[in-house]
Amino acid sequence: MIAALAGTLSEKSPERLVVDVGGVGYALHASLRTFLDLPAAGEPVRLLVHTEVREDAIELFGFATAEERALFHLLRKVKGLGPRTALGVLSGMPRRDLLAAIAAGDAARLQTIAGVGKKFAERIVVECREQAALLAAGDAPRAVSAAANGVAAEAVSALVNLGYKRTEAERAVERAAAPAAPLEEVIRAALKGLGAGLGA
Repeated sequence: MIAALAGTLSEKSPERLVVDVGGVGYALHASLRTFLDLPAAGEPVRLLVHTEVREDAIELFGFATAEERALFHLLRKVKGLGPRTALGVLSGMPRRDLLAAIAAGDAARLQTIAGVGKKFAERIVVECREQAALLAAGDAPRAVSAAANGVAAEAVSALVNLGYKRTEAERAVERAAAPAAPLEEVIRAALKGLGAGLGA
């Protein structure tokens, strides 16, 4: 299962994205919000991915942030709401506004999104309201945590590419990482820790 892709954004349109990773092009569907956040075609990009496996196809859905992917997964719990429809809902309103509307039980506001009728809106509120309230309440700290986790993952990957074992790289990064620390600082601190460990 593909969880994330990092490469060159070779194609960019509201209908689909193509990320070139080592010469292999991965086609992804994305919300309009993610589409607008992405750089121009030809630029480097990293997307979180949801892999949808069906009997007749495998589809990839890309997200610019962990928060949007979490909301996508929440919407997918609604009976009858498929991945394309979930992207449509995400496209229709900024994420924070969408979370607020669901958490407040504001089905009327959800109906302003194209393709979301009264019954669908009411179903989203009933099945997602409680979890949406939790996501909305933890939005700011969750964003910081997600950013920190992303830096840590990149640091581990860099150390593995340098020849360190993944387990020791993870331990070194865990010891070195500080909230909101830039990637270069985390890598330097981790390398220092690994050097001290090797010399001990």
